[in-house]
Amino acid sequence: MRRLQDPCPNSGDPEARPAAPGNLPAELNPFMGREDELAELGGLLEESRLVTVPGVAGVGKTRCVIRVAALREKRYCDGVLLAELSAVRHPELLEHALIDALGLTDHTSRPPRAVLVEHLSERRTLLVIDGFEHLVDACADLVTELLRRAPRLQVLAAGRCPLRVDGERTFPLAPMSDRDAVELFTERARGVRPGWEPTVGERAAVLELCRRLDGIPLALELAAGRLRALSVEQVLLRLDDRFRLLTGGRRGAPPRHQTLRTAIGWSHELCTPEQRLLWARLSVFAGQFDLEAAEYICGGADLPADSVLDVLDELLAQSVVEREDGPAGARYRLLDTVSEYGAQWLAAAGDAPRLRRRHRDWFLGLATWCELDWFSPRQAEVAARIDSELPNLRRAMECSMESPDEVHLAQYLAGTLWFYWAGCGRLSEGRHWLDHVLEEPTPHDAARLKVLWVLGYVAVLQGDAVGAISALQECREEAERSGDATALAYAVHRTGCLAIVTDDMERAEELLRDALRRYREVGELNSNVLMAQVELAMAVAFLGDLDAAAAICDEVREICEDHGERWALAYALYVLAYAALRRGRPARARQMLGECLTIGRTFNDLLGTVLSLELLALVTVVEGDAGEAAVLQGAAEGIWPSVGLQLFGSAFYGRPRAECEEQARRELGNAAYEEGLRAGRRLDPGAAVDRALGGGGPVSAADGPGTGGAPTGGPGGTRRPAASRMTGRGGPDRW
Repeated sequence: MRRLQDPCPNSGDPEARPAAPGNLPAELNPFMGREDELAELGGLLEESRLVTVPGVAGVGKTRCVIRVAALREKRYCDGVLLAELSAVRHPELLEHALIDALGLTDHTSRPPRAVLVEHLSERRTLLVIDGFEHLVDACADLVTELLRRAPRLQVLAAGRCPLRVDGERTFPLAPMSDRDAVELFTERARGVRPGWEPTVGERAAVLELCRRLDGIPLALELAAGRLRALSVEQVLLRLDDRFRLLTGGRRGAPPRHQTLRTAIGWSHELCTPEQRLLWARLSVFAGQFDLEAAEYICGGADLPADSVLDVLDELLAQSVVEREDGPAGARYRLLDTVSEYGAQWLAAAGDAPRLRRRHRDWFLGLATWCELDWFSPRQAEVAARIDSELPNLRRAMECSMESPDEVHLAQYLAGTLWFYWAGCGRLSEGRHWLDHVLEEPTPHDAARLKVLWVLGYVAVLQGDAVGAISALQECREEAERSGDATALAYAVHRTGCLAIVTDDMERAEELLRDALRRYREVGELNSNVLMAQVELAMAVAFLGDLDAAAAICDEVREICEDHGERWALAYALYVLAYAALRRGRPARARQMLGECLTIGRTFNDLLGTVLSLELLALVTVVEGDAGEAAVLQGAAEGIWPSVGLQLFGSAFYGRPRAECEEQARRELGNAAYEEGLRAGRRLDPGAAVDRALGGGGPVSAADGPGTGGAPTGGPGGTRRPAASRMTGRGGPDRW
């Protein structure tokens, strides 16, 4: 394969460029050795677009690929991004995992693969894929298509086997050399015994220990962890005993695989019974977990919940468990190989089904709490928590789908997460789960009805009118038959949303007022109900009554302030900004739209973001900066493909953009206006929001004079499910 050219033409020395945004994790302990391997890997990346690093579990594949990617990060204009696939259990979720790694949000009904191809098609990106071995066929197919459709993409993959696709260059990662292994062991030993230095007599034992462990980093780190209690000679002696105890394994298994299993098994044997038990039970988690979940799921008569912390701390000290800090606080994780070993012990004990049910029950409870807490000042905390727990929530739904008698629990969980699917930019994955949990026939109980209206809601936001009508009609009919007034209110509400985006404003107003009345009757008050009010205000505004629309949103704003709600508040402020602009107060409109953009960033809400950018472009041209208005319109234009049909294909929503374009073209001329659009399209959503909040950047086209007044028509748009009590004019009574 020919050598790749400089991916960033006219950009100078790649080492002098600032690194593009990426998601590579920071190194928590020093990377040791492997200089020759890193250099060779770097050379392969100069020659090939796909390099795979296969190797036995624990040999250090992940650390090596992340290290080489970090060293070459500045060479990729559009960033270096890591996709960790070990927690993805099913091939159909592979594309969603890559969308997550790329930081994309797509509200459309497009296949996730199409979203990936479109995003990567013209970008110079290094995609690092780790832990794909259990998805090798699906991963090979996806990587092949991405490389064919995105000519500037490179992929660096790490797994226990090659992908075996055309154009792949493999770099089997061998165990560490004696020198590197001793250096790694010594450094990690200092982590448990600060300042430790092997004596002359110990050096020979350290070298023998590293050789007996075949230089496998995971084995070395587990052995180094034992120096907290043992000398090097004692570790070597006990390792010899455990080799004899645990030799064998599967016939034909590679010797190094047996060595690693022996090392892990040896570490397991050195644990106390309580430590072994917790190790096995922790294997039920997918990805990260927190202390409270570990205490509930893993605690019991033989391991009291109040002792889990102490035992967990002991496993942390032995490097069996890792700690990871993030937005959701202190979290823990088992290394994949360690988790697999524990899972085998859990299955052998016959306790796996019970632990999986406890795991499922905990995350059902967590989702229930998060749904309630979404309508509170803790919305951002809830969003971060669900982000970190998504692999476990997926596993909980998978668990419930395995038994026909428990499918209703999967439906309950998928429906309860409506706020995450719709409010945090997860429409595509939400649609996957909502469709999936409805595949099994179940009675039309409350859980199934909730899934139906949430599915209808998601379909509305994706622009799938047929799917929305089907789900909402079924929900409405069954809710009427069963007397479920709450589900009926939601079905009416979401049907009203569909009427808005299809330009039937009279019908939308009628349905939304009916839904708000029903919410009041059943005693609902939450973010959904507030969104129903905002959506009613938008319909009323489109019908020309700005005063009534502003009054409804003022009430929503008061309720949001009382309850600490931010997500619905952003949409209320959006409508109020629209009204302010129409009343000739562009500065006030800009202030409110700035808050909308800030809130949208908090929740990764691309729909709220792009609507705010569209309206802000109109504000900007009214204020006299036609060049910046063109840039903002271009930025919005670049975001819409990830949201759905631009401005919903609506005449009402499209009018403000048309007015902005007309005035900007008149003041700038066609050539300068088009240049502004192109500049805006080059901005990613984060950069577009930064620019909008910063008051704009250098304008390439001449500024034109402001008109001093607001044009007619305007954008708008809202969405979301609902629940609550209403006032006589359509808003809920504040509690």
